[in-house]
Amino acid sequence: MSLQSEKQADTLVIRVEEDRIDAAGAIRFKEGMRDLIAERSARVILDLSRVNFLDSSGLGAVVAVMKLLAPERRLELAGLTPTVEKVFRLTRMDSVFTIHAAVDQGLSHAG
Repeated sequence: MSLQSEKQADTLVIRVEEDRIDAAGAIRFKEGMRDLIAERSARVILDLSRVNFLDSSGLGAVVAVMKLLAPERRLELAGLTPTVEKVFRLTRMDSVFTIHAAVDQGLSHAG
């Protein structure tokens, strides 16, 4: 699972460089995220703009990362493609996560 991280002020932005997070990649996603979030930051924004497919395993992996950060830090999401946004909406996880239209919007938001 290819993940890229970049620190911007007090925010760690992690970009998923894959087009899907599914059962085949969910464990690698979680492991990669665990390594990256070890870097301390006030906020973590996960950029999902390249992800076109997210199944229940992928959703579970994103939720697991949210739990790893809690309660000190929140996992915020950005750049959801229409199909991924639909998964979050149908599972009502859109009410659990702070979701930004794009990373830039998330960075300008006070958290």
